[in-house]
Amino acid sequence: MATYKKRGHKPKVKPAKDLVDELEGAAEDSTTAEVFASLDEGANKAEEWVEKNQKGILGVVVGLLVLALLYMGYTRFISQPNEREAANELTLAQESFTTALETTNLPVKDSLYMVALEGKNGKYGLLDIASNYSSTKAGNLANYYAGMSYLAVKDYGNAISHLQDFSADDMMLAPLAKGAIGDAFMQLGQPEDALGEYEKALKLGANDFTTPRFLFKAGVTALDTGNYDKATQYLTRIKDEFSGSEYNSQVDLYLGKAQAAN
Repeated sequence: MATYKKRGHKPKVKPAKDLVDELEGAAEDSTTAEVFASLDEGANKAEEWVEKNQKGILGVVVGLLVLALLYMGYTRFISQPNEREAANELTLAQESFTTALETTNLPVKDSLYMVALEGKNGKYGLLDIASNYSSTKAGNLANYYAGMSYLAVKDYGNAISHLQDFSADDMMLAPLAKGAIGDAFMQLGQPEDALGEYEKALKLGANDFTTPRFLFKAGVTALDTGNYDKATQYLTRIKDEFSGSEYNSQVDLYLGKAQAAN
């Protein structure tokens, strides 16, 4: 009797797409492994570098900490106390300066300016404050008051020196200081230098107080030095931009001269 024989089971053949996917997956796994291996190698090298240079790194960190502590200590125990002390000293000198400014008696006025500059009864004057507290805001401001005091007592050289030592970004004091240097140069018979300072004052910020003032001085000084184009330019700005200023009533006279000479 014949018996039934099963046919041998054929292995399934994967589709080509599946093979491609597997190969791509294997490639990705291989690439990922290479990336991690590279990262591990880089990390190991970094660790080796840190171990090798840890003394130097520690020295830099300690150095930075020391600098930070020194700065904090300087600010708290030296800088801030100096600022307070200088501000207190300046208050007394400012009082003499303000009193001098408001006094109409000329001999008394000059004496008060000198008290403001030199101090009295053991109290610092502006010169001492500017010198001994030069790194403070009060010391810087003392140079401004000293320069203005010297200008008032007609010591123009010292006025220029102290005003040049003053620095500020204040929209009032900064141009006033430059303009005062210009006034001192005018008194010394140096109008070209004066014009340069008036122009610097004009570049330090526009406002209704200092701008028309120094436009007028720059315009008149430019006229005196034969710079008629500049004179016309500055004086015209007063008419166009600051018609309400106290200088506007005088502009036409000088503007007419500048335009006639041009």
